Amino acid sequence: MQGNKRTEKRNDSKVCSISAKCGGCQGQKQSYVKTLEAKQKNLNTLLKKYGKVEPIIGMENPYHYRNKVHGVVSRDRRGNVFTGVYKEGTHYVVPVDECLIEDKKADEIMQSICKLLKSFKIKVFDEDTGYGLVRHLLIRTGHNSGEIMVTIVTVSPVFPSKNNFVKALREIHPEITTVVLNHNDRRTSMVLGEKEQVLYGKGYIEDTLCEKVFRISSRSFYQVNSVQTEILYKTAIDWAGLTGKETVIDAYCGIGTIGLIASDKAKKVIAVESNKDAVKDAIVNKKLNNANNIEFYTQDASPFMTKLATQDVKVDVLFMDPPRSGSTEEFMDAVKVLKPAKVVYISCNPETLARDLEYLTKDGMYKVRRMQGVDLFPWTSHCEMICLLTAK
Repeated sequence: MQGNKRTEKRNDSKVCSISAKCGGCQGQKQSYVKTLEAKQKNLNTLLKKYGKVEPIIGMENPYHYRNKVHGVVSRDRRGNVFTGVYKEGTHYVVPVDECLIEDKKADEIMQSICKLLKSFKIKVFDEDTGYGLVRHLLIRTGHNSGEIMVTIVTVSPVFPSKNNFVKALREIHPEITTVVLNHNDRRTSMVLGEKEQVLYGKGYIEDTLCEKVFRISSRSFYQVNSVQTEILYKTAIDWAGLTGKETVIDAYCGIGTIGLIASDKAKKVIAVESNKDAVKDAIVNKKLNNANNIEFYTQDASPFMTKLATQDVKVDVLFMDPPRSGSTEEFMDAVKVLKPAKVVYISCNPETLARDLEYLTKDGMYKVRRMQGVDLFPWTSHCEMICLLTAK
């Protein structure tokens, strides 16, 4: 069995100097093995009603795994520009020069951009006064491709000396493959706005996951831990037991990762996602991977499933990977009408998973067969879960 065998030698933990202020990592005061044990205990408690939870799959090297790095841009009293994170429950920005779970190169690029913003005399946005230009930095890296996308989020679409700024940045970091300017003038907690301008490169990056190529834009969802995501998806598809004869639904499909990986072993894949930017990437990913047996639909998953249920569509396997809030009763009612033989539920929130399992199993139509955690978020309290249900 996989699980703590991957991490039995990882009894050490590096010390982060700002973890107490940042609040992003909750497990810094103990060894990695201990954090896995705590997660396993929590999963067992939440899900024991449905059977045994198999040992959590830990990460061999649980550091610098985040391929997506976000920094709030701010300025200190001396006028120095820095990036950081909001202290939990506040809008006070905790400076972050280096993070033990973020990609090292992304952190370096963040520091370089901060210095350039000061030298180019570009103002940082002040939430209290409403003045300034630059609000956030977002850097995404391709784990296997090495491609790097820098997204600069501003309150105005006008960026002074943008060509010279990008040229100066690429002289310091020639490894950057694309730079995007994102316009967000709304007073909101959302980092990214709707409008973008490509300042350099293609406006997206590509990366390989489970032998498939995926296009990733600034606003597309893509799992932050590529190493563990491969384990997660391969395990989920293995549990589905595809033979090449099945009609599969990939609900909440994002840029099509699970559906495209599963398409090699299925007869037909129907994929649905509400984020139109993600679906655009998914359609491109279909072409990149020559996958002719998958179709993508831009719609909220719940009414889409309800519509399929009224059309008496035959479905053999359902992959569902909902947001942290979990699925909806409308969605799960449609599942019970479609009655796929297998449901593979991938969850980033064990609490909402437990709630949804209660609904799916309460009338005896579905039974939980297997459950296992995969640690996509080392040093945090979060954990990804795979759950296999079969129809009686």
